[in-house]
Amino acid sequence: MTTQRTATVQRDTKETQIRVSVNLDGTGVSKLETGIGFFDHMLDQIARHGLIDLDIHAVGDLHIDGHHTVEDVGITLGQAVAQAVGDKKGLTRYGHAYVPLDEALSRVVIDFSGRPGLFMDVDFKSGMIGAFDTQLTFEFFQGFSNHAGVSLHIDNLKGHNAHHQAETIFKAFGRALRMAMTLDPRSLGVIPSTKGSL
Repeated sequence: MTTQRTATVQRDTKETQIRVSVNLDGTGVSKLETGIGFFDHMLDQIARHGLIDLDIHAVGDLHIDGHHTVEDVGITLGQAVAQAVGDKKGLTRYGHAYVPLDEALSRVVIDFSGRPGLFMDVDFKSGMIGAFDTQLTFEFFQGFSNHAGVSLHIDNLKGHNAHHQAETIFKAFGRALRMAMTLDPRSLGVIPSTKGSL
């Protein structure tokens, strides 16, 4: 039995105060308070389908809009995942998933390469889902990618309903993350790179 990989990160700025705790070897339990209902729903998809225990409390300047809150949660979650993953020895490293929801279908591919990059191709059919601005999906994943040190490819392959489009993206991200962060019993203690470092 390996030691559980956990981390807690606190991020405080003039715009947001955010606390994120993760357990990468969890069961998908989440406690989420961002002040944006649909965003909480999406974060719950990451926890549930990634089997990550996730505790996120965010207080942001929502009287302006959700931009700072969503982006800074992505940053803080990325920092927490990077801490919890540690030296990456034994990590599967790569993960991918296709997830459908009715007419919508999304693909997410992730690499814990240490080289951050977000490559996202999504044409949302609506600008808003509840109080959530769909443009902030990019900001969340860019914050995550930059601070987790991952290369992340996100493609919505089809979909007519913005809620369905977003949900397939976040579910696929959770599944891909779960795969990439799984410890490979055949390479425990080994950095998954021919360079010997990530």
